[in-house]
Amino acid sequence: MAAIAVPENTRVFLLDIEGTTTPITFVKDILFPYIRENLEEYLSAHWEEDECKQDVHLLKKQAEEDLRQNKACPVHAVDQTVHTDEEKAIREVVDNVLWQMAADRKSTALKQLQGHMWRAAYMTGKIKGEVYQDVVPAIRRWRRHGLKIYIYSSGSVEAQKLLFGYSVEGDLLDLFDGHFDTNIGAKVESKSYENIAERIGCQPEEIMFLTDVTREAKAAEDAGVNVAVVVRPGNMELTEEEKNHYRIITSFNQLELSGNV
Repeated sequence: MAAIAVPENTRVFLLDIEGTTTPITFVKDILFPYIRENLEEYLSAHWEEDECKQDVHLLKKQAEEDLRQNKACPVHAVDQTVHTDEEKAIREVVDNVLWQMAADRKSTALKQLQGHMWRAAYMTGKIKGEVYQDVVPAIRRWRRHGLKIYIYSSGSVEAQKLLFGYSVEGDLLDLFDGHFDTNIGAKVESKSYENIAERIGCQPEEIMFLTDVTREAKAAEDAGVNVAVVVRPGNMELTEEEKNHYRIITSFNQLELSGNV
């Protein structure tokens, strides 16, 4: 695929993660299965710790809110072989978390517990963050040209820093000038990109946003941000209209810096 010229006034690269810097399969085949397979063991090991107690408290508050709003909640039979209240309580938490994950919910309670589990897994080397081979050399090249690099992902800032801090290529956090998550706004809302530009201290048109999701690309474009859509193996297929409308890249190496950058 042909090279794409980066607009001359670009000062910032804003990068999505899943499908852009990191394979979608890493999230679907490694991160989420890790939670499902290790949840009960993790809760049992950390049940009496303050952080775990806070996570469980948040999950219980979420369940109460779901009941108030008459959302469909799982009904679990009490196992008569369970001998202690702690075992029963852990089982209930496990069932609730697995139900939320199966429903693809994005609740703060769920994301917080997942983040703490992933932190433990990264720190013990059970998980290493994955990045495409073209990503790190490209970012280093951009930084040599004086550009700033930021991440914007629906995953929490903590989860982002774990992925890049404990990556297969070592600690990559020095490559980034900052991180944004949905606390700045939803990725499909143009206002979010205006907020990011304001927070960084630049104009929207000085930002180049790379993402694999065209709804995000449109929102950024509506805010005045320059966009390139990243097509990687396993990413969502683009329509002909989308292919004709957006700059399309399959590798960060296709982005050519020129002029003021």
